[in-house]
Amino acid sequence: MRWRVRCALGVYLTGFAEGTCAHLWDLAHGGVHAYAFAPAVLQVFFTVLVALDPLVVVLLARARPAGVTLAAAVMAADVTANWIADWPHLRDDPNWLWRPVGLLPITLFGLYVTTTTLPLHRALTARQTRCSGTVSPTRPT
Repeated sequence: MRWRVRCALGVYLTGFAEGTCAHLWDLAHGGVHAYAFAPAVLQVFFTVLVALDPLVVVLLARARPAGVTLAAAVMAADVTANWIADWPHLRDDPNWLWRPVGLLPITLFGLYVTTTTLPLHRALTARQTRCSGTVSPTRPT
C-alpha cells in the first residue's frame, strides 16, 4: 500500500477514533441529556455516532472501500448537524468558531474527508482487486 494511502487512512482512523471517544465521553458525563442543546433529531444522531464512528474505524483499519464511503457520509451528516446545533452560538458570538474543540476542527476534518474520499476509495478498490486476484473490468488484461 502506498505511503499516501497509509497516511490518509491514519488521518481518517485518528479522526474517527477521536470522535468515538468524544461521543462516549459526552454520554458518560451527560447521560441521555448529553446533547440537550440540540434539536431531538440531532440528539439521536449524535448518540448514534457512538456506533457509527467505531464502525468506520473497523472498516478503515481493514482497508475496506466501504469504510471510506461510510466515512464520507458520516462526516457530511456530522458537519451539517454540528453547524445546525452551533449556529445560534456562532450567530451571537462569531468567535465561537475559533474554539479549539468544536465546530472548526470538525469542519476541517470533514473537508479533508470530502476532498480525499474519491482518491482513497479508488486506491483501496484497486488494492482489493489486486489482492483478490480478479481483474478490474475497466482495465484491459
